[in-house]
Amino acid sequence: MNYLIEFGPFKTTIVEIIAVVFGLASVWSMKKESILAFPFGIINVLIYVYICFVSKLYAFASINLFFAGMSVYGWINWARKDQGDKNIRISRCSMKELILNSVALLAFFIILRIILVTYTDSVVPTWDSLTTAIYIIAMWMLARKRIENWIGWIMGDTISTGLFIYEGLYFSSFQFLVFTIIAVFGFIEWRRKL
Repeated sequence: MNYLIEFGPFKTTIVEIIAVVFGLASVWSMKKESILAFPFGIINVLIYVYICFVSKLYAFASINLFFAGMSVYGWINWARKDQGDKNIRISRCSMKELILNSVALLAFFIILRIILVTYTDSVVPTWDSLTTAIYIIAMWMLARKRIENWIGWIMGDTISTGLFIYEGLYFSSFQFLVFTIIAVFGFIEWRRKL
């Protein structure tokens, strides 16, 4: 399953291609506010646990385990109905939520960086910790249908595009570039719906 495939100067594996396809389907579904984002996302992130572990992106591997759990939570939360038999709606974070999310992001970054520097052979502990902290908060906001989740995805995906180029995972890097573009349009579409 891990056969090497070459596209000109770029090399990838079947595993990476499958992960990218499911990742793109997940983010496109998110943009459309479709609950299919979650099952597609679960497949994507479970494959990326393996890819990131092999690439020594340990925090990124861990965040993908978190994404799997949060995808289950998001799937349930998006499917639940309120008293009027309607699904939860897109909303904005309150000021209190923004402050708590910012503090949590900083705390996750510091803790993850200390762990990576102290206990792993990661060659990019700062960038791995930063993207992971951003994604934890973005995923939390997505599961709760907060429009600000898109800002987190845009920041994290932009950084990840460069990080995966650095690791030689060009198709994953392309995926994150496309994620960034979809996230921009997702923000615009959700803002219109809000």
